[in-house]
Amino acid sequence: MSSHIRVRAGAIIIENNEILLTVYNDPIRGIVYDLPAGGAEPNESIIDTVKREAKEEACIDVEVGPLAFVYEYTPHLNLDKFGKIHTLVMMFECKIKSPSTPKFPKNPDSNQIDVKWLPILELQNIEMYANIGPYLQEYTQNPRNIDLIEEHKLNEVYQVR
Repeated sequence: MSSHIRVRAGAIIIENNEILLTVYNDPIRGIVYDLPAGGAEPNESIIDTVKREAKEEACIDVEVGPLAFVYEYTPHLNLDKFGKIHTLVMMFECKIKSPSTPKFPKNPDSNQIDVKWLPILELQNIEMYANIGPYLQEYTQNPRNIDLIEEHKLNEVYQVR
């Protein structure tokens, strides 16, 4: 049985007023940018998904920080422009762990052609898979976070009195 909503997770990595993006040569749209992101695997936490995708798409180890924002793609409300899979993407603020350095992977995702740092101000001049550039720019100026509540950690956070 498959889920009616695909769950994905992404890493927002910002250093020196630049954001780390993956670059794709989309057969229909041409050059398109994205955050290191992808779908959760069975038996994988959303945090582990972020770590795995950052490793697979940018060859880096990350420390996953707070949830920055959530993006939803609902096919029927968007004329199926990205296909028919209802998708929910959680984007987390991340830091690169030393000594990791972003680089193009040996086995990239389909159509992935690069990994690059882009000045935050340039987000308005590029096409992203989801048009979230303005939200990313706003986030760098006004960081705000959403709590991610993980059931398996509840007793660690709130001790019974």
